[in-house]
Amino acid sequence: MVLRRRRLLIGAGVLGALLVLALVVALGPGPRARVGSETLVQIPRGAGVAGAAESLRSAGVIRSSLVFQVLARVTGASRALKAGEYAIRSRATVLSILSDLEAGRTIIRSVTLPEGLTSAMIVRELRAVDWLTGDIETPEEGVLLPETYRANRGDTRQSLLDRMRADQEALLEELWANRQPGLPLSSPREAVILASIVEKETGQKDERRRVAAVFVNRLRLGMRLQSDPTVIYAVSRGEPLGRGIRASELANRSPWNTYAHAGLPPTPIANPGRASLEAVLDPIQSRELYFVADGTGGHAFAETLQGHNANVARWRALERARSGAG
Repeated sequence: MVLRRRRLLIGAGVLGALLVLALVVALGPGPRARVGSETLVQIPRGAGVAGAAESLRSAGVIRSSLVFQVLARVTGASRALKAGEYAIRSRATVLSILSDLEAGRTIIRSVTLPEGLTSAMIVRELRAVDWLTGDIETPEEGVLLPETYRANRGDTRQSLLDRMRADQEALLEELWANRQPGLPLSSPREAVILASIVEKETGQKDERRRVAAVFVNRLRLGMRLQSDPTVIYAVSRGEPLGRGIRASELANRSPWNTYAHAGLPPTPIANPGRASLEAVLDPIQSRELYFVADGTGGHAFAETLQGHNANVARWRALERARSGAG
């Protein structure tokens, strides 16, 4: 009986000493960052308290894995530690680290996917992001919404693709419900196809609705769209040619070649952004049927073939002048 009591007292003394040590560690400053003013630490999914503690100790932001685990359990934080990437400031206390992990104050990174990329290009971009995980298959053309997306280190590439697809579906549902009446577009999918052409035709924000109007007017009249980017897509699936379009390519019978076929191509030729989707579903009111580059990065528009031919002549003269100056 005396021996058991003695053991209990010793055990209580050890536990008390450990708690005192844990309290001192909790309130005192932690180790200095090995480099700079903070240390990046990745807490893996499913790591648990022991795994999180070991990650922090290995990164040099805490001194004792055991003390961290004791404090996590005493404070109740052990039930709510969140995985992710954390920036732990130099000499941070264990309590402040626990607070960060419990609140999930992870580093939020971003991935920018520009408008007008094909689905294959977007997959290449995502595969090049080394802090995302997992492989992905190339989705069908035109089903993704290019934007800047926020994500955490360790998130999967597939989860980002899924968000891009869901975001486009939600945006299309909203825009289609509020579309301009009388458009020659029978479905949201057709809107995406036309928007992808507008996206590739102009990089000028203030031109998109005007370019969209030209194509809408042509569709209404049964005229061919005659869009160069559709020819490029027919030749290379949207990869840059590195040269001009050849006469033989303008004449080929690919279903994507809008010089050879009236109406829309069978699929989008890229993934259009929000502005181009808005443009084709709410184009300006105009009678213009033609446009050509004007040498400033924009385009010259015309209602008649005669006016268009004059604009083309000016553009070719400008090209010759530039070529001679070079």
